[in-house]
Amino acid sequence: MTTKTSLPTKASGTPLTVLTACCAPVDSAVADDAAQSLATMFKALSDPARVKAMSMLLNAEEVCACDIADGIGKSQATASHHLSILRKAGLVTGEKRGTWVYYRAVPERLAAIGDALALGT
Repeated sequence: MTTKTSLPTKASGTPLTVLTACCAPVDSAVADDAAQSLATMFKALSDPARVKAMSMLLNAEEVCACDIADGIGKSQATASHHLSILRKAGLVTGEKRGTWVYYRAVPERLAAIGDALALGT
């Protein structure tokens, strides 16, 4: 936020508006490497289907890929694509059992998002 003050000029006597900062600049920001990691996670969460899948996974110990497909209203192939993106971002892990893969959320990665943004590390 800035504040305005008026000062007369020497030549014309008309007031000039001078802007002064009301606060000291904030020096903390996310480090470059942390920003890249966070951007990857945000990108992975930038699709509504992936957000829905994460919601399902965060509210259960594990979820079968077939149930995720039904839950997000997508085909099995599309759900697998979305889960692959979440997995590459480190937000989920999967374990193959028979013909299905069972997925789990990695809550530590989601907590890292909040921690990094709050601390500016």
